[in-house]
Amino acid sequence: MEIAGYAASVLIGLSLGLIGGGGSILTVPVMVYLFSVDAVLATTYSLFVVGATSLVGSISYFKKNLLSLQTAVIFGIPSVIAVFVTRTYIVPSIPSELLHSGNFIITKRGFLMALFALLMIFASYSMMRKRNIEPEENTKGKKWNYPALLIQGIFVGTITGLIGAGGGFLIIPALVNFLKLPMKTAVGTSLFIITINSLVGFLFSISHSTIYWPLLLSVTAIAILGILAGSYLSTKIDGKKLKPAFGWFVLAMGLYILLKEISLP
Repeated sequence: MEIAGYAASVLIGLSLGLIGGGGSILTVPVMVYLFSVDAVLATTYSLFVVGATSLVGSISYFKKNLLSLQTAVIFGIPSVIAVFVTRTYIVPSIPSELLHSGNFIITKRGFLMALFALLMIFASYSMMRKRNIEPEENTKGKKWNYPALLIQGIFVGTITGLIGAGGGFLIIPALVNFLKLPMKTAVGTSLFIITINSLVGFLFSISHSTIYWPLLLSVTAIAILGILAGSYLSTKIDGKKLKPAFGWFVLAMGLYILLKEISLP
């Protein structure tokens, strides 16, 4: 299964480079089902992999001046605080067994994986639907919706902290709708926010996690190679046409995980 895991690691980076997102949603399932990593530890590993690959992607956008540092700070502060609270207090306090009624048991692993599956299903819809939002290139004079931005930042940070997903499919619409950023700038800024959230979340998790660095670094390196390959292929292939197909794949995986984890023993 490890060979399949490393092959899937290429897909994580490839999808990020080719269609601008989605790859991070695969990291936890790859760790849990292909590398047999504990679900909670898998979310910690995912934070590192997602943070490292997003960093590589955000650097290229920064070089093209398609990254708004001011926006990243405004959105990132409540998001990072939420990541800190979630990884430091909420995740460690979740009991190993949440519910036990007769033969029906909900464990910590089952809860986190079911939550992740629901997020995958939601993300797949975001990938498959056609976006009608075309932000204006001239954003001067536009008022920012700070309360909505604050709520969105806290929500994204909580999701990142709980299940180790980057949340780009949540961040990009927020940056476009609430801050009126052009789409390409929103993508670059989103990658930078994901980098900060994920790596900060990983640092907050090290103290109560046992990290097997050879596995983590090898998966991360392969995913980075994937994102570089995807970025190159994106100049030759229209990623927008592949995005709906990838969305169906993510939907199928989400449904599989949900059915697998929420079941009677």
